[in-house]
Amino acid sequence: MFVGREHELEVLRGLYARDRFDMVVVYGRRRVGKTSLIDEFVRGRRVLYFTALQQSSALNLRGFSEAVYRFFGMPDLLPAFGSWQDAFSFVAQRARQSPREPWVLVFDEFPYAAAAEPSLPSVLQIAIDHGLKDTCVTMVLSGSNEGFMESRVLGSKSPLYGRRTAQIHLQPFDYLDAARFLPDATPEDRVRYYATFGGTPYYLALLDPSASYEDNVRALMYDKLGLLYEEPMMLLRQELREPGQYYSVLQAIASGSSTPKAIAEHAGVEANATGGYLRTLEGLNLVRRQVPFGDDPAKSRKGMYVVDDPFFAYWFRFVGRNADAIERSAETGGAVAKRVSESPAFATYVGQRFETVCLQWLARANGRDGLPFLATRFGKWWGTDPRAREQTDIDVIAADPESRSILLGECKWRNAFNETQALDALRARTGLVRGYADHHYALFTRNPVSPATRAKCDADGTLLVDAERLYRDL
Repeated sequence: MFVGREHELEVLRGLYARDRFDMVVVYGRRRVGKTSLIDEFVRGRRVLYFTALQQSSALNLRGFSEAVYRFFGMPDLLPAFGSWQDAFSFVAQRARQSPREPWVLVFDEFPYAAAAEPSLPSVLQIAIDHGLKDTCVTMVLSGSNEGFMESRVLGSKSPLYGRRTAQIHLQPFDYLDAARFLPDATPEDRVRYYATFGGTPYYLALLDPSASYEDNVRALMYDKLGLLYEEPMMLLRQELREPGQYYSVLQAIASGSSTPKAIAEHAGVEANATGGYLRTLEGLNLVRRQVPFGDDPAKSRKGMYVVDDPFFAYWFRFVGRNADAIERSAETGGAVAKRVSESPAFATYVGQRFETVCLQWLARANGRDGLPFLATRFGKWWGTDPRAREQTDIDVIAADPESRSILLGECKWRNAFNETQALDALRARTGLVRGYADHHYALFTRNPVSPATRAKCDADGTLLVDAERLYRDL
């Protein structure tokens, strides 16, 4: 089932329709849906499709040769090309024989082949410059190693620099696209699902829409045979040389450690090595350093590290620490899953992820003129309130420095709370983010507010968004 990615698919189809050579770079971490997007794009088109494996250059070249022979209708028993240069010279030569004929050349997991044959980017550059650029071939280079794709393919020192005509950095779905995998779930359950599984298509496709949230989580994560029980460690082993160290760092951050010093102490790793671990995890989009809205990230001393991906945040917060119990039996794992889903810690965790959902809603609303102004910056703020002389925060912010307009939002994932007090407290924080003259407010809630609160907000222009409204555009 292909879900979402309409914009990316439109970009690929638009390039194909231009009747000229294009080189598109599609990259993103594992499980994010690169292959599904490419498969949907090439459906019904002539395509030479090759997926490299983590093996020797000779074996990858043999596989590529077989794909070339099949595409051009040649005998399968022909020997493999003598070199990658021979292979791509042949492909370019055949393409130039029918230069106006459009077709697609897909080289999936390009980093695997290039790791075994470092000259491969240069070979491709020669094939493009001396043949393919004068054809209507759409070349798609795809890879899961984001660092390699950004430096060795897109980077200014790459032989392929300047050859790409488009790049698609595929990210996990936001909360709304993720919900398309769960058409019959309640809005509250959709928020819980997003807080638990995030927006990675592979994880979402494993969910049983006919089962409850609790049953899905138990079967996939709290059973040692569950498909996602060992997923984080498997990914770390595939991507990193010291998976155990990175595991400890992620567990430290998920447990609440947010500064390099605290993370190093909790994880038991060398303090001078922590920065490198964090940079690598940031490169994988698993961890993010966030600073208060308005701070310069390079200068702020208030930076806090968080596990950015919801699935990894949930797994390291609740599943990994219960591994011993889960390993004992499916029954014990099920009991742990039930305890977690009913715990105050899980409710607090979902509340934190609810803020992420609300910020994504603001970004979507902004794109369709749903806010009082066009916002160009988003975030959250925390720090000291000088008047109250206490630490406080603003859950979500959308702003435009040019027009000096700002929207401050409060997010409440509770069944009930003092609505008047929450609104008054939000307005009291108006002066904490300086430099803005035009102030607006929003209250995001799990349940609809009272009629009295709604009437008051309608009168003063405060934006009200409950869980049902979050998914109204689904």
